[in-house]
Amino acid sequence: MTATAVLLGSFTILLFLRVPISLCLVFPSILTALYLGIPLEVVGQQMLSGLNSFSMMAIPLFILAGEIMGQGGLSQRLVQFSNLLVGRLRGGLAIVNVLSTMFFGGITGSAVADASAIGGTMIPMMRMRGYDKDFSVAVTITGSIQGILLPPSHNMILYSLVAGGVSIPALFAAGLVPGIGLGLALMVASYVIAVKRRYPPGDKIPRETWRPIIINGLISLTPIIIIVIGILGGIFTANESSAIAVVYALLMVTLVFKEVNGGKLHQILIETFRRLAVIMFLIAASAAFSWIVAYLQLSEMVLNLITQITTSKVGVFLLINVALLILGTLMEMAPLIVITTPILLPIAIKYGMDPVQFGVMLLLNLGIGLLSPPVGAPLFVGCAIGGITMGEAFKAMIPFLIIMLIMLLLITYIPGITMFLPNLLIS
Repeated sequence: MTATAVLLGSFTILLFLRVPISLCLVFPSILTALYLGIPLEVVGQQMLSGLNSFSMMAIPLFILAGEIMGQGGLSQRLVQFSNLLVGRLRGGLAIVNVLSTMFFGGITGSAVADASAIGGTMIPMMRMRGYDKDFSVAVTITGSIQGILLPPSHNMILYSLVAGGVSIPALFAAGLVPGIGLGLALMVASYVIAVKRRYPPGDKIPRETWRPIIINGLISLTPIIIIVIGILGGIFTANESSAIAVVYALLMVTLVFKEVNGGKLHQILIETFRRLAVIMFLIAASAAFSWIVAYLQLSEMVLNLITQITTSKVGVFLLINVALLILGTLMEMAPLIVITTPILLPIAIKYGMDPVQFGVMLLLNLGIGLLSPPVGAPLFVGCAIGGITMGEAFKAMIPFLIIMLIMLLLITYIPGITMFLPNLLIS
């Protein structure tokens, strides 16, 4: 108990002192090891072992592919393609917004990238057509969460590594149904609100422009199609698909769309390496922290605490969700994946939840947390673009948040929603 107090107490103190999260994981691990008399070499070995994974190669490559495609003008082309598909409906721009973030999220796997790229285009466009500012921002930032569930989500790969090698293809397959289902539900809600507020339908697109819009849209969607079909069909691994995505993205933005030159590519590489350095150090730090957590049997302590409240499967899963939702409002997604997985995953497995199902549930929980302060990056991006306060945005998000919470409960208590495709496609 004293060692546990040293670990969690030092972590909490450093976190409130706003020390970088990786150091919040490393220093408590070292202090606890010293208290327990564990050689510090063991902590270092655990950090290195956390990076010694073949699957790790997919993370930098998917991040690089997302950066290339994000900077290569794909967001505008996907908006035009979505507008051609659904823009004529009443409130069409709101539906276009959600559909665009679904497409773009499947390419970048990042909620922040979705909110900034799609929001930078759609929020001003919606404002010009008479949509309320709060609604425009709410649609954008809630729609951006789809990217967390849709492949190639690098957060899914991170979870796979932390969870001890959960199948990445299975995780990608498991995220498809809830990710697409969430997007469709948000579109329906957008349409209902648009009808109620009498937002205008979109403009008619001249027939002579259909062909280039369709071609550019399909070209932009090709990477995600290649990744999904290739991985789920067993044609290539996640690592191979990430390399193919990078090569395809480079060819597309340099030779086809011609929007990325040498100088812009240099900036893309700098941003990729900056993000990668943070993620890699975080993974190494989390490996040491997770080993200490397992050594102290912290998962069993948490399980004992939960069972003092309830012993039913429904109650345990509900408490896990509540805990994750609260934590998601206080900390970034990646650190929470590496901190909570070794503690909560064994509990979920003990009560019959598959690790793949738990991964999707975890990501949606933490994605909802991204929509609230103090660390809600998509919320901050959307409010900055739309020029509104967080309070105004949060109030407008309430109908969409209700939908997301319903989807969360469905994922939690109906395993078939997440496990149908993995069981069907992954042998």
